[in-house]
Amino acid sequence: MTLKARITDDMKTAMKAKEAATLGAVRLLLAAIKQKEIDERCELDDSAILSVIEKLVKQRKDSVSQYQAAGRPELAEAEAFEIAILSAYLPEKMGSDEIAAAVSAAVAQTGAQSAADMGKLMAVLKPQLAGKADMAEVSKQVKAALAG
Repeated sequence: MTLKARITDDMKTAMKAKEAATLGAVRLLLAAIKQKEIDERCELDDSAILSVIEKLVKQRKDSVSQYQAAGRPELAEAEAFEIAILSAYLPEKMGSDEIAAAVSAAVAQTGAQSAADMGKLMAVLKPQLAGKADMAEVSKQVKAALAG
């Protein structure tokens, strides 16, 4: 079953169960996927759908911090709920040790030695780790590996 089919099934389940908040979050996700398909004029595969989900989760996290700073906890809770729904479709994130192992392997593969080689190293790591790891954490570990 594709990721898009799973999301559609979850939407139907939420409709039958009359779970309005869950239904809203899933419909939002399907709308974002459909918009991306229209923009690119193609059917999205699972990896492209994962990138859409990651983008939506990142937007929600930014919103939560802004709502908390503005003293709007009820809106922050709604966004946090949507994060939980959207995150269920993402694969489990890699741990720090797994990321460090991938960075070490990429350094050995590319022969990167200085900070000037960071782009080359990230070009190798991004396709391997996209959706599986927090890219900010990967970037931080790459900088540390090249500095030390």
